[in-house]
Amino acid sequence: MSQSTADEPVVAVLVTAPSEDVAAALARGAVSAGVAACGNLVPGVRSIYRWQGEVHDDAEVLIVFKTARSRFEALRRYVVDAHPYETPEVIALPVTDGHAPYLAWVAANVGVSR
Repeated sequence: MSQSTADEPVVAVLVTAPSEDVAAALARGAVSAGVAACGNLVPGVRSIYRWQGEVHDDAEVLIVFKTARSRFEALRRYVVDAHPYETPEVIALPVTDGHAPYLAWVAANVGVSR
């Protein structure tokens, strides 16, 4: 069974962090605050990016948050306020389909009814 357009949309939100400890604190805080149903930590990410005119090559940890689309702004604010980076990555990707019970679980855990 898939998500229908009448259901609360779910998004996957990507956030990078400088270490596993920082990533775990961000994920724990977001879940505790009810702005994300869960956050998966993916260690071993290598990020190559331009920052302030220089190319950087850094080890990072990727957090994949799942939340309701209507809770994205609250999650974004939480991450920006709690993150050590001046300009943290906070990118929402739409979940266009999924296991209906899981999508309902995400919505329920961020205070949204489906």
